[in-house]
Amino acid sequence: MFTGIVQAQGTVSAVRESAADRDLTVTCAPDVTDRLKIGDSIALDGVCQTVTRLEPGTFDVHAIAETLRVTTLGEVGIGHPLNLETALGAGDPLGGHFVQGHVDGTATITAIEPTGDALTYRFEAAPELVRQLVPKGSIALHGVSLTLGPEIGESTFEVYLIPHTVEVTTLKYRMVGDRVNLETDVLGKYILRYLGQLGADVRGGITWDKLERAGWQPGTTTGGDA
Repeated sequence: MFTGIVQAQGTVSAVRESAADRDLTVTCAPDVTDRLKIGDSIALDGVCQTVTRLEPGTFDVHAIAETLRVTTLGEVGIGHPLNLETALGAGDPLGGHFVQGHVDGTATITAIEPTGDALTYRFEAAPELVRQLVPKGSIALHGVSLTLGPEIGESTFEVYLIPHTVEVTTLKYRMVGDRVNLETDVLGKYILRYLGQLGADVRGGITWDKLERAGWQPGTTTGGDA
């Protein structure tokens, strides 16, 4: 589990192809590897990976074919910068939101525009992913916990980045047309899964039939003052 608060940046220093998989070597500050041991999880641009080799200031991960298919790790080469976050420990502050590191897909940057001192990033993604988003809800993009803007289309959304976020993450290197890893809020996934099991069309809103199938009985209340 992660929080989407990027702790450091690393750089890909070696790539080894292995059948349909890839082994990546990442170079980073020693204080990052000081917190790791072999077998630990670490998020690379929001992708949860397992540390397979570890030395001061460098570590390896093994990215399997499915990871390469769904995320941008299949595109990175030597010198590519990565957002890094070690796994959340008991008692650690939860500064962002619950991020699993299980990337759902990618989003493409369609515009980057100044909004005061901040930057507005606009994205396009698959409609089935955008359906899981809510205005002013949470989203992880390239491993960065961000708040969605108020306008969400069928396949479009936007986020606002303050100067600090731009400075300390690799999003400052991303340009219009680039893809970033996208993970929707896990709460939205569970809600959609539950509604799907009820046979509900979430686009149709709440109906009496859906409420009854969910177990609601006429004449009952959900508690509180009547």
